[in-house]
Amino acid sequence: MSFDLSLIASSLPKILQGLGLTLNLLAVSTLFGLILAVGILLMRLSRRAWLVWPARAYIYFFRGTPLLVQLFVIYHGLPQFGFIRQSVFWPILRDPYWCSVIALSLNTAAYVSEILRGGVLGVDKGFIEAGKALGLSKFQRTTRITAPLAVRLALPAYSNEIVSMLKSTALASTVTLMEMTGVARTIVADTFAPYEIFIAATIIYLVLVWIIQTAFTLIETYTNRHVRKI
Repeated sequence: MSFDLSLIASSLPKILQGLGLTLNLLAVSTLFGLILAVGILLMRLSRRAWLVWPARAYIYFFRGTPLLVQLFVIYHGLPQFGFIRQSVFWPILRDPYWCSVIALSLNTAAYVSEILRGGVLGVDKGFIEAGKALGLSKFQRTTRITAPLAVRLALPAYSNEIVSMLKSTALASTVTLMEMTGVARTIVADTFAPYEIFIAATIIYLVLVWIIQTAFTLIETYTNRHVRKI
């Protein structure tokens, strides 16, 4: 078996043609997922059982089933129902891009909500008591004490989730989207050189992961700039 290093170099620009779609999927899904995660978080922290149990069921389902299965159910499964094809949602659900965004968003929301909940529960009760002693309202304690500290605590785990999301965008290639993995698979079909092509794709993914991790490290350093190191 021959190994062509020049093919790796020549395929990099071609694979980068799918970079825009990969980053688009990552950004849009992360935004929608974060918004949904905040809503689920509020339900999980509620004292009302009728809010807590649906949120727990949602988290259990989307964390307990493979993302690929979720994507296939949305893209291949839902169109099997006639009322779906006749609904106002059909223009969205027949589009592989939006099906991918929906699947990625729903999945990451389950994980991010638990990450944020861990951050909220990790806030020292002493800070809350200090806020009460200062006469701050519940809203003020939440926005000025709990939320900033919870975000700081959640950042390391959230950065890992963003990296996981980046890798998960590759699954969009299974529903015909030409993001980086989709482009790589097309090149493999033309060249019959899977090792070289996927090594080239791997290099790009590793660079993106390094950029994400570096960015979050800088953010963590900034948010912890007032914390004394012991």
